[in-house]
Amino acid sequence: MATSEAPAATGSTPPPLPLLTWRAVPLLFVPILALVAALSIHRFVYLDYVHVICGGMWTGIDIFMGLVIGPIIGRMSGPARADFVQRLVPTMLFLMPSLASVTITAGIYLATMAGIFNLHYLAIQLAGLIVIGLVGQGFGIFLPNEVRIVLELRKRTPDIARIGRLGLLNARLAGVQAVFQIALIFVMANLAAGLVNL
Repeated sequence: MATSEAPAATGSTPPPLPLLTWRAVPLLFVPILALVAALSIHRFVYLDYVHVICGGMWTGIDIFMGLVIGPIIGRMSGPARADFVQRLVPTMLFLMPSLASVTITAGIYLATMAGIFNLHYLAIQLAGLIVIGLVGQGFGIFLPNEVRIVLELRKRTPDIARIGRLGLLNARLAGVQAVFQIALIFVMANLAAGLVNL
């Protein structure tokens, strides 16, 4: 007499990590709310504070990613690299665009309030070109790569090697962003000193 056997248990893949965790929500909204509050108060010093803090975080994270995280990820094995990236990217996906957008917007308002937002000034022209480069990299390379990583992570069988490659590329390109940002800080320092034509 034939007996029915229970089907063999198959290894189930763990559910994908949530895209936006409660820890990431403040990282996304606090810079934006701080900018809105500073613009509502319309005080130069508050807006400058938001600009400097968000810009410092943006630059600091890029330098840290390029000089520290990039080399570490590069030496990791494929699975370890993918495991690290899948925990890093969901937060970075929301944090970095928020910091970049707030920093740039606050900077434009500050230049306008200070009366130096004049496209004939060399420093403003250079700042504009550097910002275009940063925005092009951030929204043209980094953000699409992070979206690709997140979409890959949400598949039933994610491509671990692809996740690792994209994560490593973003970490290394963060160093390039840091160079642009240091150049922008130099221009901003000259603007703050009144050297509009360098």
